[in-house]
Amino acid sequence: MKVKVKLNDQGYLPDKYTKHTSPNFRVDGKPAVSFPIEVDDLPTETKTLALYMKDFDSVPVCGFVWIHWLAANIDAIHTTIPENTSLKPQFNLVQGSNSNASKFLSGETGPKIGYTGPQPPSGIHDYTLTVYALDTNLDLEEGYWLNEFLKKADKHILEKKSINLPVHS
Repeated sequence: MKVKVKLNDQGYLPDKYTKHTSPNFRVDGKPAVSFPIEVDDLPTETKTLALYMKDFDSVPVCGFVWIHWLAANIDAIHTTIPENTSLKPQFNLVQGSNSNASKFLSGETGPKIGYTGPQPPSGIHDYTLTVYALDTNLDLEEGYWLNEFLKKADKHILEKKSINLPVHS
């Protein structure tokens, strides 16, 4: 399985999808336009795709791994996931809660379901995008949590591929 996200000439996720985006690509002050993803060489039994974007570099900042995007039940015929799929899907998918929805973050703004873009406070943060090839649709409702996804996906993962997406502050 192959996963590709186009990075800029410096090897970073383009600014449009991060804290450097313009105001018209934000929701409640946070970057909200999701980046395009291409997948290839899926196992032949693949029925759906799912994705999970996380930030391990957030642990020293907020104390936990930040969830930036959860999406599942993407029909495997969609090997290109277009830009802004999170806000304006062009096909059926179900999106999970991101870390903006955490009850431990008082007054957090931005989208709470779907994509919320990287906002590293300093230096370079590495974000991990994992795409899953699954043999079924998962019984998930909009706003599901990561633990629900992992439990439902267990025993249905045909293959998964993770890639690194660096972002500069």
